[in-house]
Amino acid sequence: MPSRNVIKNYLDNSYYHIYNRGVEKRHIFLCQQDYVFFLSILKRLLTPQTEEDEMKSCFFEEIKLLVYCLMPNHFHLLIWQNQARSISQFMKILSDTYVNYFNQKYARVGSLCQGVYKAALIESDEQLLHTSRYIHTNPRHIGINPLYYPYSSLMNYTGERKQKWLDTKIILDYFDYKKRQTSLPTLYESFLRQKYHRSEILKSVKID
Repeated sequence: MPSRNVIKNYLDNSYYHIYNRGVEKRHIFLCQQDYVFFLSILKRLLTPQTEEDEMKSCFFEEIKLLVYCLMPNHFHLLIWQNQARSISQFMKILSDTYVNYFNQKYARVGSLCQGVYKAALIESDEQLLHTSRYIHTNPRHIGINPLYYPYSSLMNYTGERKQKWLDTKIILDYFDYKKRQTSLPTLYESFLRQKYHRSEILKSVKID
């Protein structure tokens, strides 16, 4: 039987939790340069084209990246897609580009990740919010405070970083900060600290 979320249920105008782990649970990011290169691919694919780069692949109008977290041996992305096949095309370019870079740098051949990436369809607003929290709090598993982890999108939500190719508005619009008379970063940080049932997310996520 295939692993959960290997067989994708792709729909137009939908959100997905994308994730994958290194083959044999090996690290897929070995140094800072590897994290930076992976992020540079995301930036290139999600930034509008200019006249000078008309030939480059661009998903600016097809894909919105809401949340990401790159861990030493796996990664998480929370993505909205406009058309049903946008994610598969996006992930092929992202994966192929990074694997080619990694294999050339470390003089290796073959697959880097453990099979095809997984894609879990987000089916409710509550699941969308809980998935953002699940991804952003992942660094706790390696003993790092998520607020200070450099390879996730959380600093964009706390106001310490601004990556223009990342869309924070979709998640933050759920927090009615004007009525609560407090800042969005403070509200989102409080949300991250709230207790929740991990089964809400883990029942749809399996990193083998």
